[in-house]
Amino acid sequence: MDLAAKFAAAAALCALAYYLICLWSALGISRQQEAVATGVLPPVSILKPLRGADPELDAALRSHCTQDYPQFEVLLGVSDSADPAVPIAEQVMREFPGRVRLVVCPEVLGANRKVSNLIQMLAQTRHPHLLINDSDIQVPPDYLRRIFANFEDPSVGMVTSLYRGRASGTLGSRLETLGISTDFIPGVLAARQLEGVRFGLGCTLAMSRKALDAIGGFQPIVDYLADDYELGRRISRNGMKVALSKLVVETHVPAYSFGGFFEHQLRWARTVRHARPASYLGMALSFGQTWALATLLLSRFAPWAWGLLGITALLRWMVALVVGASVLGDREVVRSPWLIPLRDFLSVLVWLGSYAGRRIHWRGDDFILEKGKLRPA
Repeated sequence: MDLAAKFAAAAALCALAYYLICLWSALGISRQQEAVATGVLPPVSILKPLRGADPELDAALRSHCTQDYPQFEVLLGVSDSADPAVPIAEQVMREFPGRVRLVVCPEVLGANRKVSNLIQMLAQTRHPHLLINDSDIQVPPDYLRRIFANFEDPSVGMVTSLYRGRASGTLGSRLETLGISTDFIPGVLAARQLEGVRFGLGCTLAMSRKALDAIGGFQPIVDYLADDYELGRRISRNGMKVALSKLVVETHVPAYSFGGFFEHQLRWARTVRHARPASYLGMALSFGQTWALATLLLSRFAPWAWGLLGITALLRWMVALVVGASVLGDREVVRSPWLIPLRDFLSVLVWLGSYAGRRIHWRGDDFILEKGKLRPA
């Protein structure tokens, strides 16, 4: 066996170890005891920055207004009063009078318009605890209750949660959904098991004003693309715990064309590469089926290489089913298992492509990434 075949086989074995860690971590989150509130739940301000009329935006906003929770408010922030999201926000305000407010945030305080809006929205909040999530996130009625029960532990500074995608039907949308459930979230759970949660996920960023003020508020991250990651990282570095709830929320995945899917994946990949460069480089060792197939070819179809490919494929499918279908409840994993090998192959292309440049396209604007920060292109 030549050196190239040995290297590919070693990389495939590393991927097998990674898959086992993912399965171990999925067992850990499944067994995790969920926090239960025993005292008075804190009043909460929900901040939802909006830009554009995302698919099912009205349903996502309504799901936050019908919470089984004693005291909360919902602030919807836009940069421009002519934004297409405004009519939808106004309709929700009419349905829930006194519960929802629209905040127009005209100032551009940095390259990240979402964080710029958050700075201006924060000044309008009434309550000492905050909940921020992406505009397209839909949540169950007990969402706030289950998330904020975690703050009875005084060491907790932030709570984030798991999420799954709901595909729109196109191939690009289905591939995106599978990537969330069978690639991204297994990586999140593995990181939790190995080093703890030192980041936030944009589907849920719950925190106290005290924890936010201790890291300087939103201003220090107004030029960062991965604002959710930065908030969690800074709160963790400040000595407070970031808790990962086992609650699963849902995001509606747009009807991406194949090109739109690839562009979105490339933006996400370059974001992660700049936020966590060492960890991102190590992701190359998670491409198990690619390395196992390379081993098979380089070994000239040796019998042992066939065995390695079979074991790798089996463990990869187990990760997809255990994390995607069992932990997250994603039906797309069960409906389209044949798409997983294609998704894995495209992940390799995206990973390679992420090193080919620093330019990204985000919500209609072009930027250059510089150490995680956005610079208008």
